[in-house]
Amino acid sequence: MRSDPARDQREACYQILAYLADNPSAGDTFEGILEWWLLHQRIKFEARVVSEAVAKLVADGLIVEQKGPGSRTIYRANQNGASIQNTLNQLRASLDD
Repeated sequence: MRSDPARDQREACYQILAYLADNPSAGDTFEGILEWWLLHQRIKFEARVVSEAVAKLVADGLIVEQKGPGSRTIYRANQNGASIQNTLNQLRASLDD
């Protein structure tokens, strides 16, 4: 997958402005922006993406959810479900395109 510098810059601008929209009185050094603002925005983005991915994998029967200690949900491979390896191969092929 090739990187597009212009797209990367737009993405960084978006992430910085999104942080400032959520935290309008924020101010920090360049290092702080790298370490805290962008990390915060990336975690927010990744949490949404991972939540959607987990829901899809449960719906597809590849993973199962079980109630764990303290009402927390634990996710595991579905031993009786579709082949994880086949799905991995399909996803890898689609990501290489």
